[in-house]
Amino acid sequence: GSGDAFKVTYKPGVTVPHSGVYRCDGCGDEVACNKGDPLPPQNKHQHTTSAPIAWRLLVFSEQKK
Repeated sequence: GSGDAFKVTYKPGVTVPHSGVYRCDGCGDEVACNKGDPLPPQNKHQHTTSAPIAWRLLVFSEQKK
């Protein structure tokens, strides 16, 4: 179902399948991405901890046509 979209984590630089706001599980930073755009690459998003960068969809942006 559509709720599954919020369970998946993505690595840096991966093309996002849904437009919306993504939050890094490792540090809590958030970014807005449009469907088909890449998430920030590893060299643009650094952690001060050893937690891995793992982006998760937080807010799904839906446009009705």
